[in-house]
Amino acid sequence: MSGPYVIRGSVVLPEAELVWRFSRSSGPGGQHVNTSDSQVELRFDLVKTQALPEVWKARAQERLAGRLVDGVLSVRASEHRSQWRNRETAAVRLAALLAEATAPPPKPRRKSRIPRGINERRLREKKQRGDTKRGRSGRDWG
Repeated sequence: MSGPYVIRGSVVLPEAELVWRFSRSSGPGGQHVNTSDSQVELRFDLVKTQALPEVWKARAQERLAGRLVDGVLSVRASEHRSQWRNRETAAVRLAALLAEATAPPPKPRRKSRIPRGINERRLREKKQRGDTKRGRSGRDWG
């Protein structure tokens, strides 16, 4: 593994709390396709972890509720032929998922007031445009 996977700030994925499972990938693989377990499943117990602050944990549980099975978040990777590269991919994917799920909610949008002058000018220009178009009709020419 290539070191700690940062979730956000100084919080990293704890290696001790990650559970790895390997199985055979489907798809092309060459000579070792039937013998090498290159598909990786990475599991992380979100409920029992001590690595995340309680606020982050609650936020992540709420946002990832559809992906959790008994409080455990799992990620699969099988796009590479190498088990090591699939491990890297799964760990990066898990860290990104947790970073997104624990991010603070965006600030609420404050409604801006449109200045009265701008609105009056818009209505005046609409009126002028309407008058111009009304002047193009052939009713008065006759």
